[in-house]
Amino acid sequence: MIVSDSPTIHASAVLAGARAVLIRGPSASGKSRLALALIEAGLAGSLPFTRLVTDDRAHVAPASGRLLIRPPDPLRGLIEIRGLGVRKMPFEPVAVAGWVVDLAAPDADRLPQPEAEKAVIAGVELTRLAVASGIDPLPLVLAALRNS
Repeated sequence: MIVSDSPTIHASAVLAGARAVLIRGPSASGKSRLALALIEAGLAGSLPFTRLVTDDRAHVAPASGRLLIRPPDPLRGLIEIRGLGVRKMPFEPVAVAGWVVDLAAPDADRLPQPEAEKAVIAGVELTRLAVASGIDPLPLVLAALRNS
């Protein structure tokens, strides 16, 4: 169980099937845009069930070797859509992380080294996808999710 005093990180998360994609990156790197694109991909049938978990901030906590993610109370069910503002959206109150996507990652390589394909958050190791600045992350994330 994640308690309210669990640490928060600057990230968005979308449940895609059974596991969530945790999206990290600097301010204005496109975290919310990627979250919305993943949700839209689910609605279009390109991914299994998708649902917002959180946007902008995420509570994270280890539990039995898994990383649980939930939205901070003030952000539950809210997503920022550039040009439209903050909007309400259906959301999952908790999800297990399966992937980490790092946007504008300085270590993003065309052919990543094995050590760059892992991230450790709150002591839990997750599969990581590093995306360079200026690259559209959606095709990469969709390919990674379909081929995992």
